[in-house]
Amino acid sequence: MTFEARIARLFAMTEETWARHANPWSVYTRFTALPLLLLALWSRAWFGWGALIPITLALAWIWYNPRLFAKPRSTDNWTARVTFGERLWLDRKRLVVPRRHRVLPNLLGGFAGLGFVIAAWGALTTVLWPTLFGLLLSMAAKLWFCDRMVWLYEDMAAQDPKLKDWVT
Repeated sequence: MTFEARIARLFAMTEETWARHANPWSVYTRFTALPLLLLALWSRAWFGWGALIPITLALAWIWYNPRLFAKPRSTDNWTARVTFGERLWLDRKRLVVPRRHRVLPNLLGGFAGLGFVIAAWGALTTVLWPTLFGLLLSMAAKLWFCDRMVWLYEDMAAQDPKLKDWVT
């Protein structure tokens, strides 16, 4: 099982949850998660142990976000294709992922993770520049990763007509 698949399992991503997460509102509002978490970590400087409340709320938002919005009426959009590609990527141990999609998503995930670590360190130490740099690095890598997931889905759907049925 891949690292990302373990995270999806931790988040209890069921078929229903994935269907709801294909809603553009779910995907776009998900980009608020890291800034909210960093703000919550930074709040330790103001609230001490009381910062556990905003940290818990930020983590709850991260878990609840894919469940919040209804299934989209149509999945013929970029954001839905992002989630379709993510599902295929999570299952890459079982599926044959085209060669050109095997390296860059891993690198982008690594850069997103590195950015998160830098940003979290900056937030916990209340130093602005590493917080902002890490946030920018993480979010840029995640956006590029999302675009790669669309490309992955489209390439795999061209090979497997059943995958084309995911777009409604």
